[in-house]
Order: sequence, then structure tokens, then C-alpha cells
Amino acid sequence: MRRHTRHLLAAAVLVAAGITAAVAVLPAQGESKIQRGIDVAPVPLNMKGLNPALVREGSYIVNAQGGCNDCHTAPSYAPGGNPFMGQPELINTPCYLAGGATFGPFTSRNLTPRANGLPAGRTLDEFKTLLRTGSVNGSRTLQVMPWPVYGKMTDHDIEAVYEFLSAIPSIQPRPAFCVNPPPA
Repeated sequence: MRRHTRHLLAAAVLVAAGITAAVAVLPAQGESKIQRGIDVAPVPLNMKGLNPALVREGSYIVNAQGGCNDCHTAPSYAPGGNPFMGQPELINTPCYLAGGATFGPFTSRNLTPRANGLPAGRTLDEFKTLLRTGSVNGSRTLQVMPWPVYGKMTDHDIEAVYEFLSAIPSIQPRPAFCVNPPPA
């Protein structure tokens, strides 16, 4: 029996017993995270000077595992493309990872490359430090950023995310329409 089938059967048993379960569905047998990463990238990627396999793996982590779009793209979905409303998923690509989501007094950061080519305006070492400690160069990340979770990733995984963020289109400065609407 395939591994993901066993996971789904286990989840079905738990749900039948009244226990809610979250199940990670793995790529299909023979499908790599690298291949799946290019399939789930919602924007064109510029891989010039980058490691294409690492970019694709980073895409898989960001788009299929990390949920980065949920906080760093505002609004996350294009009109008519919100899967939480039963619509076919359509990422808001003009604002993809450009920040602007509000969480009380906080606003999510723009992760797209700056003019200097650095994603989120950080070097790779600064990016690793931020994800591992929640702070870099005396600047703390927002309380809503789950850095304690992302900090458990391997160096390779963090490097893949960074390489992917280096390949996405730059949205500098963030357009005024790339923000969550104020609460009603």
C-alpha cells in the first residue's frame, strides 16, 4: 500500500472516531518536490544565475508547504479565485509575496527582491538568522510570523526558499492595491 494511501486511511479512521486530523499529502510516487515546485509556482521565475533545482524545491516549500502566500500576499487570492469560498484557486499574482496583509497594528513584509537583488532585503545569512531566531541586526520579526516553526527547517530548505524568493518578480514599491481591505 502506498504511503499516502496509508495516511489517508489513518485519517479516515480518526475522523470516523470523531478526531479531527490534518494529513500531509505527499507528491505522487515518482514525482519529486523539484518537479512539483515548478508546477505550483504561480508567477514566472527568472532563474538566471540561480540553481534551477533549488528554485523549484523552494517553490514547493513556499507554495505547497509553507503557506507564505496567506500572509505575504494581500489579498491572497484574485477576485473569484478564493478556494475557501468554494472557488477554483487563483493566486493574486500582481501582489504575490509583496506583503501588505494587516494583523492588528502589524503589516506583513514584502518578500520580493529589492533593487539589489536581495529577497526581503536580506542576505542569505540574515534570512537564515531571521527564520531561526526571529531577529536579525536588532530588528525583530512580527509576532504573527511563525519563525519558531520555519527555524526548524534544514539549511538546505531555507536556502531553497531563499533561492526561490530570488527568482520571483520584484514588486517594488508595493502598489497601493496590494493590501488587505480594512475590516468592515
